[in-house]
Amino acid sequence: MSIEVPALRLGLAGYTEAQHKAAGDVARAAGTARATWELSPFAEADGWWLEGSRTVLMANQHLRVQPAMPSGRSVQIALADVDRPVAFSLPLNAPGFQPAVTFRLEDRTASIAVLHQFSGWLQTMLAQFALGSSIAHNQPTLGSGSWEVLRGSDLLAVVDLKLGAGVMPGATPADFVDASWCIRDHGAVLIPPSFPRISVSQLMWQYAQRTQRDLLPPHYRAQPLFFRRPPRLPQRQLKDAHLLLMRELVAQPGMNFEQLQQCTGLGAAALSNCLSALYVVGSVTANPKRATGVTSSSRPAGGTDSGLSAQSDIFNSMMDPNSRPLDMQRRRISDMTAPAPLLPD
Repeated sequence: MSIEVPALRLGLAGYTEAQHKAAGDVARAAGTARATWELSPFAEADGWWLEGSRTVLMANQHLRVQPAMPSGRSVQIALADVDRPVAFSLPLNAPGFQPAVTFRLEDRTASIAVLHQFSGWLQTMLAQFALGSSIAHNQPTLGSGSWEVLRGSDLLAVVDLKLGAGVMPGATPADFVDASWCIRDHGAVLIPPSFPRISVSQLMWQYAQRTQRDLLPPHYRAQPLFFRRPPRLPQRQLKDAHLLLMRELVAQPGMNFEQLQQCTGLGAAALSNCLSALYVVGSVTANPKRATGVTSSSRPAGGTDSGLSAQSDIFNSMMDPNSRPLDMQRRRISDMTAPAPLLPD
């Protein structure tokens, strides 16, 4: 198994072009064996740096960060809703506001230390990425069931259809290189209380958003594709491209990769990434028998979900432990923004 290191994303607000360049240099220098850092669009970032001199504390306790470049836009943040690490570069122009983390961008050592601190706060997500990578690597040989991942006699992770997944805090990709996947009877595994728990759908979706590995089976680029079911994820985690793809496959079941490119306007790489994420959570299929709302008369011949049996494909067996609920089978689709209501795990 190759060691896969995720890239964490840093979003910036209020910085000049020169400051963006300096922050990019810091991000590249802050990489470790556990994770690298790169600049990203603000909304997609794992952590934020805000320029303190352009930050204003408003009466409603929201922060507004003014743009430093003519083409930029101001950013407004509700402090109570912030769900990721945030640091403010000094000087700070917000009287009465005392942020938890501050630094000076011109101090390269201090700036790198802030990103290392961010990485420590994101260790749960990094450990979950390592587990997702191990699942993706081992999936051809893993069948449905409950699993314990062991490094020697130490428990690294638990993966169970009903319980979800739990991974040892601080686990790294290197920990999984020689780990053993041990199947257990249903109901015979427990996730230790110290292991942060996540649904299997959420785990694999999160992994698919970060990996450089090609998760889309080769035949998904040639055979007709079908919508299977909505991802069991909060809707806010789906991008417009994911919703667009599902809508098109509901409206026109059986389109292939090239046809999806034409009707969505997505490039090959972007389409592959979106389909990969939908594939690992069981939302798209190349097997018309697994599709939603496809009649026998509309099924093309030769469709197949993979060269592996359903029992040996973890993305099929683990992402869809139960049949589709009867109320969803009968429900008519009236909102074409998404193919059906998105259900939490």
